[in-house]
Amino acid sequence: MLTVCSVLDWSGSVPDMTIIAVLTTTGNVDEARDIAAALVERQLAACVQISEIESVYTWQGETQRDREFRLLIKTTGERYADVEAAILEQHSYDLPAVVAFDLTAAHPPFAAWVENAVAKSVES
Repeated sequence: MLTVCSVLDWSGSVPDMTIIAVLTTTGNVDEARDIAAALVERQLAACVQISEIESVYTWQGETQRDREFRLLIKTTGERYADVEAAILEQHSYDLPAVVAFDLTAAHPPFAAWVENAVAKSVES
Protein backbone atom coordinates (compact mmCIF):
# COMPACT_ATOMS: atom_id res chain seq x y z
CA MET A 1 0.00 0.00 0.00
CA LEU A 2 1.25 3.48 -0.90
CA THR A 3 0.34 6.41 1.36
CA VAL A 4 0.55 10.07 0.37
CA CYS A 5 0.02 12.36 3.36
CA SER A 6 0.21 16.02 4.22
CA VAL A 7 3.06 17.01 6.52
CA LEU A 8 1.40 19.41 8.95
CA ASP A 9 1.96 19.55 12.66
CA TRP A 10 -1.01 18.87 14.85
CA SER A 11 -1.66 22.09 16.74
CA GLY A 12 -4.14 20.59 19.16
CA SER A 13 -7.00 22.77 17.95
CA VAL A 14 -9.96 21.08 16.31
CA PRO A 15 -11.88 23.12 13.71
CA ASP A 16 -15.65 22.57 13.62
CA MET A 17 -15.72 20.10 10.69
CA THR A 18 -16.78 16.55 9.95
CA ILE A 19 -14.14 13.99 8.98
CA ILE A 20 -15.05 11.80 6.00
CA ALA A 21 -13.41 9.08 3.93
CA VAL A 22 -13.78 9.32 0.16
CA LEU A 23 -13.22 6.27 -2.03
CA THR A 24 -12.47 6.06 -5.72
CA THR A 25 -10.70 3.56 -7.95
CA THR A 26 -8.40 3.88 -10.96
CA GLY A 27 -7.20 1.45 -13.58
CA ASN A 28 -3.50 2.01 -12.98
CA VAL A 29 -1.15 3.02 -10.20
CA ASP A 30 0.24 6.08 -11.99
CA GLU A 31 -3.22 7.64 -12.27
CA ALA A 32 -3.89 6.81 -8.62
CA ARG A 33 -0.62 8.44 -7.57
CA ASP A 34 -1.31 11.54 -9.67
CA ILE A 35 -4.78 12.00 -8.18
CA ALA A 36 -3.47 11.39 -4.65
CA ALA A 37 -0.63 13.88 -5.01
CA ALA A 38 -2.94 16.54 -6.49
CA LEU A 39 -5.43 16.19 -3.63
CA VAL A 40 -2.74 16.48 -0.95
CA GLU A 41 -0.81 19.27 -2.69
CA ARG A 42 -4.02 21.30 -3.14
CA GLN A 43 -4.81 20.73 0.56
CA LEU A 44 -8.06 19.00 -0.31
CA ALA A 45 -7.01 15.83 1.54
CA ALA A 46 -4.81 15.21 4.54
CA CYS A 47 -3.85 11.73 3.38
CA VAL A 48 -4.56 9.34 0.52
CA GLN A 49 -3.83 5.63 0.73
CA ILE A 50 -3.54 3.57 -2.44
CA SER A 51 -4.23 -0.17 -2.41
CA GLU A 52 -4.24 -2.67 -5.25
CA ILE A 53 -7.56 -4.52 -5.41
CA GLU A 54 -9.54 -6.83 -7.67
CA SER A 55 -12.94 -5.52 -8.74
CA VAL A 56 -15.88 -7.50 -10.09
CA TYR A 57 -18.61 -5.34 -11.59
CA THR A 58 -21.11 -4.99 -14.41
CA TRP A 59 -20.26 -2.59 -17.24
CA GLN A 60 -22.34 -2.28 -20.41
CA GLY A 61 -24.18 -5.53 -19.65
CA GLU A 62 -21.03 -7.60 -19.14
CA THR A 63 -19.47 -8.90 -15.93
CA GLN A 64 -15.95 -7.50 -15.63
CA ARG A 65 -13.03 -8.57 -13.46
CA ASP A 66 -10.18 -6.08 -13.29
CA ARG A 67 -7.19 -5.11 -11.23
CA GLU A 68 -7.76 -1.61 -9.90
CA PHE A 69 -6.23 0.77 -7.40
CA ARG A 70 -8.42 2.04 -4.57
CA LEU A 71 -7.79 5.49 -3.15
CA LEU A 72 -8.88 6.04 0.45
CA ILE A 73 -8.97 9.81 0.88
CA LYS A 74 -9.17 11.44 4.31
CA THR A 75 -10.75 14.89 4.26
CA THR A 76 -13.73 16.82 5.64
CA GLY A 77 -17.34 17.03 4.56
CA GLU A 78 -16.80 20.69 3.75
CA ARG A 79 -14.15 19.74 1.17
CA TYR A 80 -16.11 16.92 -0.50
CA ALA A 81 -17.32 18.92 -3.52
CA ASP A 82 -13.77 20.14 -4.22
CA VAL A 83 -12.34 16.64 -3.79
CA GLU A 84 -14.93 15.19 -6.17
CA ALA A 85 -14.26 17.91 -8.76
CA ALA A 86 -10.49 17.36 -8.55
CA ILE A 87 -10.92 13.60 -9.01
CA LEU A 88 -13.22 14.06 -12.01
CA GLU A 89 -10.75 16.53 -13.61
CA GLN A 90 -8.04 13.87 -13.70
CA HIS A 91 -9.92 10.57 -13.90
CA SER A 92 -9.80 8.48 -17.07
CA TYR A 93 -12.94 6.40 -16.43
CA ASP A 94 -16.22 7.27 -18.18
CA LEU A 95 -18.03 6.77 -14.88
CA PRO A 96 -15.64 6.90 -11.92
CA ALA A 97 -16.95 5.76 -8.57
CA VAL A 98 -16.58 8.62 -6.10
CA VAL A 99 -18.30 7.94 -2.78
CA ALA A 100 -17.94 9.35 0.72
CA PHE A 101 -18.51 7.87 4.15
CA ASP A 102 -19.01 9.79 7.38
CA LEU A 103 -16.60 8.62 10.05
CA THR A 104 -18.57 8.19 13.26
CA ALA A 105 -15.47 7.95 15.45
CA ALA A 106 -11.80 8.85 15.12
CA HIS A 107 -8.83 9.20 17.44
CA PRO A 108 -9.14 12.91 18.40
CA PRO A 109 -5.54 13.92 17.57
CA PHE A 110 -5.85 12.21 14.17
CA ALA A 111 -9.18 13.91 13.47
CA ALA A 112 -7.67 17.28 14.39
CA TRP A 113 -4.71 16.62 12.09
CA VAL A 114 -7.04 15.84 9.16
CA GLU A 115 -9.15 18.91 9.86
CA ASN A 116 -6.13 21.20 10.16
CA ALA A 117 -4.53 19.78 7.00
CA VAL A 118 -7.50 20.84 4.88
CA ALA A 119 -8.63 23.88 6.91
CA LYS A 120 -6.10 26.19 5.24
CA SER A 121 -7.88 25.68 1.94
CA VAL A 122 -11.25 26.51 3.48
CA GLU A 123 -9.94 29.74 5.04
CA SER A 124 -8.01 30.90 1.94
